[in-house]
Order: sequence, then C-alpha cells, then structure tokens
Amino acid sequence: MLIESTNNEKIKNLSRLLTDNRFRKNSGIFAVEGKQENQRAINFGQEAEEFFICESIFDEDFPKGKITLVSEKVYQKLAYRGTSEGIIGVYKTKGNDLSDFKPKENASIIVVESIEKPGNLGAILRSCEAFGIDALIIADPKADFYNPNVIRSSVGCLFGMNIFTSNNEKLFEFLQNHDFNIFTTLMDESAEDLYKKDFTQKSALLFGTEHSGLSDFWIGKGKNTLIPMGGSIDSLNLSNAVAISCYEMLRQKREK
Repeated sequence: MLIESTNNEKIKNLSRLLTDNRFRKNSGIFAVEGKQENQRAINFGQEAEEFFICESIFDEDFPKGKITLVSEKVYQKLAYRGTSEGIIGVYKTKGNDLSDFKPKENASIIVVESIEKPGNLGAILRSCEAFGIDALIIADPKADFYNPNVIRSSVGCLFGMNIFTSNNEKLFEFLQNHDFNIFTTLMDESAEDLYKKDFTQKSALLFGTEHSGLSDFWIGKGKNTLIPMGGSIDSLNLSNAVAISCYEMLRQKREK
C-alpha cells in the first residue's frame, strides 16, 4: 500500500504524534524519525507498532514489522529533516515511574527539576548516556520525553537510558531510602567546587530549571556544589553544566 495524500487518516494521526504532546500522551504511542534513532529504538527493545517508509529515500533493508509506504511528497510534509532519512517509526511508550528503578551500589544519577526545553533534555540525555550515568530523573517534569526534539537532539539516546519521573517529595524520600549522597547546585555562598566533591560513591547530582535553578524545596537537603568559572560569566547553559558534571563523575570513578 502506498499513501500519496496528506489527507489520509493515518497520515493525519502520524502528523499529530509529531506535533501534539497531549495527543501522544493520550495515545500511548510516539513517533521516531531517522535511521539511527529508529535503530537505537529497536536495539533497546522499544516495541514498534508501524514504520512509515519512503522507498525513494530510504536505502536500507526494511525493519521487521508493519510497513506502510508513503510518497516523497507525504514524507517531506511529515519529516523535520525532509528527504534526508526516509523512515518514521511509531512505538509504544514505556512507564517511567521512579519505583521501577533499582540503583546499583555505586550508582551515579543526574536529577533535573522541571526542565522545559526539549532540546536541552535531549542534549542532557546524550551526555548522561555518553558518560555512563546510571539514570536521569526528571523531578516535576514539564517537557515530554517523547517530543521529537528530545529524540532528535539525543540522537536516540533516550532509548538506551534509564529515565524516570517523580515529584520532589517522593524523589527526596527515594534518595534517602537508597542512601544516596545528594549534591545540589543552588546559587548561594554555601556552594563548593565540583572538583573537590567525592562522586565515587552512590551519588545524585541535582540541577534546576534553565531560568531559576533548583527550587527552595532543595535548600539544606544536600551538599551544595558549583562548577568553578574563570571568566566574567557566572553560569552555563543547563545541558553544558550537566555534561561537565557527568564527565567529572566518570573521571573520578575511573581514577579510583
């Protein structure tokens, strides 16, 4: 079957999956564009429902599963990257409840509170995966994990990471019950150099929103830390700060 009209009902639904957060959540499915991103989803056991493929663009073997062919005109209408990839997969969403996380003895986790920008979340996922972070926890989430911009900017790293959600109260209880060393990043005089902290034990490093940092809920609940700065700017983009911190956590464990 070849779909050649953007008015086709399946294409309308696929378009909504790519653009409408609420529709994705209510449907329990999400869309993934691109060869590498779909391959990672498949490799990490994401359950595929259907693949929409443009044969004139996609130049690899078809994945196993239900295939729907679309014309180049339809694909260009749907895809963010136009003619560059030729495949969009539709997958079932997975649960992300914190109660499902069983941290290992010396786990390193990153917590980000109320992150809003999908691009930042995707970049953070990529750093966490690259530097061997055991889990990313989003406290009081505002960004949708399955937003196409998250998947795109993480290059599909979403599928290989432990990623969970929680509210602040349950998260703090979880960290205490599992004996995590809690490190906060509040902007005040109590903050100490990141490189003087010990991340070789079970550690949770917490970051706040892009605009205002960690909320007052976390005051006094952890060891406050900061990344030392050598210039006139006193802060970094959230995803950059997380990347630097993830590398430091990995470096300490390797040199232990």
